[in-house]
Amino acid sequence: MRLFRRGEVETSMALLVAGLGNPGPEHAGDRHNVGRMVVDELARRHQGSFKGKFHGRLADVRVEGEKLALLKPETYMNESGASIQAAAAFYKLASEQVLVVHDDVDLETARLQARLGGGLAGHNGLRSIAQRLGTQEFLRLRVGVGRPGRGDPRPVADYVLSRFAPEDDVDAIVGQAADAVECLVAEGLDETQRRFN
Repeated sequence: MRLFRRGEVETSMALLVAGLGNPGPEHAGDRHNVGRMVVDELARRHQGSFKGKFHGRLADVRVEGEKLALLKPETYMNESGASIQAAAAFYKLASEQVLVVHDDVDLETARLQARLGGGLAGHNGLRSIAQRLGTQEFLRLRVGVGRPGRGDPRPVADYVLSRFAPEDDVDAIVGQAADAVECLVAEGLDETQRRFN
């Protein structure tokens, strides 16, 4: 795994993958919950089963021989940092070993962008995480959900809290994002950016 530089100390857990969203069945298919969908897909692929821990749902899996913790915070989006900080502290992970998968209205639907650090772009979940971790230098996988189209009167907040449009291939969007997480584990950030950004 190329997430680590030579000489860095590795913990037994290589990466915490946190999928952002809101808890409850009423939010399950919302655009804002695409991060949780990606974590669910990774758990499905790698036989992970979730249990309650760290104010969220946690599953341990192995990907490419590396141990990953998959986390779905059960707090609402704007309090996601509490759950992620607790899990990162438990596993003694550096901020660069925390990957946050989240929706992004500034990317067109289905477009992906992997990066380390960056701004918060008004995303309340990211703001909460940065405050709790004390840094913005954590990994992100931004999953594009677009903005309301021409003639759509909904404010952005209502748009992200609604379901994907029928023409959006949600399974393909979620599957490709899960592929990107697996690539990050196997090949590192540079290769993931080359292939998926």
